[in-house]
Amino acid sequence: MIRLGLRLAVSGGRDALLRLLVTAAAVAIGVGLLLTTLAAVNAVHTQNDRYAWFNTGFTAGAQAAPGSAGSAAADREAAAGAGADGKAPMWWLTRRDSFQGRQIGRVDVALTGATTALAPGVDRMPAAGEYYLSPALAKLVDATPPEQLADRFGGHRIGILGKDALPAPDSLVALVGRTPQEMADLEDAALVDRIAATSPDRCDDCVVGIKSNGTALILTVATGALVFPVLILIGTATRLTATQRERRFAAMRLVGATPRQVSVVSAVEATAAAAVGVLLGFLPFLALRGQVAGMSLTGDRFFTSDLTLTPLQVAAVALGVPLAAAAAARIALRRVRISPLGVSRRVTPKPPRPWRVLPLLAGLVELAAFLVWHPSSVEGQTRGYLSAFGLIMLGLVLSGPWLTGQVAALLARRTQRPATLLAVRRLADNPTAGFRAVSGLVLALLVMTATVGIITTMTAERGRPEGGRQYDNVLVNDLGGGYTPDGHVESSGRPVPPELLAGLLAVPGVRGVLPVHPIGKVVPVDAGGETEAAQTVDCRQLEAVRVFGRCEPGAATAYVPYVWAGFRDYSAVAWPAAPYTAEQVAALPVVKVVVGTDGSQAAVERARTMVDTAYPATRQSLTLEEGMKLSGSELKGYQQLANVVILATFPIAGCSLAVSAAAALGERKRPFSLLRLTGVPLSMLRRVVLMESAVPLLAVSAVAIGVGLLAADLFLRSQLTYTLHAPGAAYYLTVAAGLTAALAVIGATLPLLRRITGPETARNE
Repeated sequence: MIRLGLRLAVSGGRDALLRLLVTAAAVAIGVGLLLTTLAAVNAVHTQNDRYAWFNTGFTAGAQAAPGSAGSAAADREAAAGAGADGKAPMWWLTRRDSFQGRQIGRVDVALTGATTALAPGVDRMPAAGEYYLSPALAKLVDATPPEQLADRFGGHRIGILGKDALPAPDSLVALVGRTPQEMADLEDAALVDRIAATSPDRCDDCVVGIKSNGTALILTVATGALVFPVLILIGTATRLTATQRERRFAAMRLVGATPRQVSVVSAVEATAAAAVGVLLGFLPFLALRGQVAGMSLTGDRFFTSDLTLTPLQVAAVALGVPLAAAAAARIALRRVRISPLGVSRRVTPKPPRPWRVLPLLAGLVELAAFLVWHPSSVEGQTRGYLSAFGLIMLGLVLSGPWLTGQVAALLARRTQRPATLLAVRRLADNPTAGFRAVSGLVLALLVMTATVGIITTMTAERGRPEGGRQYDNVLVNDLGGGYTPDGHVESSGRPVPPELLAGLLAVPGVRGVLPVHPIGKVVPVDAGGETEAAQTVDCRQLEAVRVFGRCEPGAATAYVPYVWAGFRDYSAVAWPAAPYTAEQVAALPVVKVVVGTDGSQAAVERARTMVDTAYPATRQSLTLEEGMKLSGSELKGYQQLANVVILATFPIAGCSLAVSAAAALGERKRPFSLLRLTGVPLSMLRRVVLMESAVPLLAVSAVAIGVGLLAADLFLRSQLTYTLHAPGAAYYLTVAAGLTAALAVIGATLPLLRRITGPETARNE
């Protein structure tokens, strides 16, 4: 029977060959997109693995710098011992720098012996006065005046970092050598004897890399969201010319074939087409690989070689897709297995029951339950949200036929138009077949709506602070400046040297320099007591920076609040006077150095170089505009992932719709031919076909949009404590364009009616 099934699949006439080719092409598109998504998931984790070495100073194996207590001699003595495997320990400090809004990952090291652990991408560690740069950063340094960038590293360049040290092709990374004495005096430096190799995904102490609590959840849901449309496409493609095949298999039953033999033949036909589609699916995967590598799904591009598939994934797709096709073929021919005459009798199928709505409601209830009880672990959240959204998607597919039947019955009672009456009567008779054609598109609309709702809300909640663009060009070096609950400062930097202050003010484009000093108490700075301060500034310097308010008349110094860097608009606030002279304040340590600029590249970068050289810290100076972009980089990654899901599901849904529409016409050519013989005009038949697709498409799409927005709101409330923001006009235009395109796809099949509904069709059938 397997040989017979293969013969029927490849040599069963023009219809069989067409079915094989169309099914294979449809499966290839779905498989190609699914493989691309799986490869993108792998690329995210591969990229994250290359962040591991940046976390060397943060992991549990690193020794905190005794120098933070002020004992450089003790630090040098501690550095003299040998570490693991006879390697001498070295000082290590991972820092974040910036240039023109682009992040620079900088690692400062100081060797304490001849033999040390080796960072990836280099053949020896840099000595004091030497540094390595990534290829992209080296090009940037060569094209930029040294006072704006190269002077930050000091010494001379001795080489280029290899690929193993770079998360992305355009990563800006520097590995800088310094002396042990310099490193021992830095607050966040640590002694290490090994290079961290654990991926940030599996490291509790890591602070550099992709945070998996959101990314893993989005990636998992994205992959799951693609699986459903692909399965629908496979099931739709395997039902091509189902009516003719059912008759052929029923004839085989009448001549003695057993139900099992018929099932084997049908499964072999479907599996052969799906297997060809799986092989062809690697072609769109290879074609899309380079395009996906250029997308910033995580905020950075991928190396093309990172987009690979594991043997397990290849095996799962290669075996799972043909098995799914065989199962779909078996389900499609269940009437033939019951009775050979079942096809001829054409008994009206049982109408869908209301129970089909229960999985949809169960998914929404599960999301709502997270408002009361929320899993604490990332794994628990991933499982919970994935199961909830899986139930919602499954519930929409299951409830679609029942919703279609209800709408068709309602229209049948209210319409008098012949074409509409014919269409809704046919839908009411078999709503499952009517909904099947649009199920993929409706599911894609649900995924898109939920995704857009979540991203729109996150963008609105994490958008530009109320201070506006007047803060964008203000450069802030935050030295930590943490405070205890009673207002005492935990860390600070030395007072600003006069030569640094004079040098900054001499830079063209610098408007003012504002050192921010800690004080030993917390004081209220407004009448209602809502804003408290533990910092003070010189009023003349505050006025020069211009955008952070002003002092009370006659005050020499003033109190300012903890957070006042553009996240609220303080430009019109008059800060209360502090009981210090300008000289007393200047002699205090600093927790921030704020530089007001005109926004020019030369001014910002020269000031950044000077401030960061004087006050090296884990997090170097940022303009407030750069800070907002940095805080939104994760959101951009989610937006890219959402775009991938949307761009992947809609083509799959469009293919499902085109295949379903063509298959539906082929299955109904005999009844349509008989209607034409009775005098029904061709134009009326075209309206019937269009109406049969438009009714379930529009009705269930409205439900999908409502469910998608509700699911997004429940997710946002439970996971992020946000309330859903209504999508913008772009969303509604996209939905309108998608539905219009769907109707256009259906309309493109209408010319087939003239060719397949002639008198010869009724006679031959």
